[in-house]
Amino acid sequence: MVTDALSRYRTARDIAWQWRNELSLVRKILLTLGMAGVVGLLAQIRIPLLGTPVPITGQTFGILLAAVLLGKWWGGASIAIYAILGAFGVPWFNGWTGGISHLAGPTGGYIVGFVFAALVLGFLTDKYRTARSFWGLLVLMFVVNYVFVYGFGLIQLNLWMSMVKGTGVSFSQLLTMGLLPFIPGELIKVPAAALAAWALTPK
Repeated sequence: MVTDALSRYRTARDIAWQWRNELSLVRKILLTLGMAGVVGLLAQIRIPLLGTPVPITGQTFGILLAAVLLGKWWGGASIAIYAILGAFGVPWFNGWTGGISHLAGPTGGYIVGFVFAALVLGFLTDKYRTARSFWGLLVLMFVVNYVFVYGFGLIQLNLWMSMVKGTGVSFSQLLTMGLLPFIPGELIKVPAAALAAWALTPK
């Protein structure tokens, strides 16, 4: 019975993956918009932190999952849509807010980094089948998360502190504000996204 259930699950997973690859352009666009909406919903999972203008949110989980499930271009497109429509006022940034101020504010670099992370992760997992193993996904997700999301995020946070707040910060202070408080959350969200993506994609 367990073997039969496992076989049916694998068959359904393979059919869903093939369905994704063979979708018409219109359906791909609709799926991309839908995934952008899911990321917007996850952005409302928000935990403010003392000493930093950057909150913990659930976006990372949705962004990493979108990249793998939608693939090399459509995963990045879904996050780009999320960023662009949010900048134009769609209230799906954290706290049900929107507007260009979010891209120009202390968290804007993280949003830009989301797009690049999704593009790179989607490309690698589409191109290399071995990247869709659990450990492959876990390593790639951690790498793109810290290189792109936190890379862009820290750069803009530093510029914002200097140019808007008029307060220069040291590198250690910048890490304390924009990286270190979020590591515990990432240690939960990234493995969860890797596990979900591994379960939903053929090998």
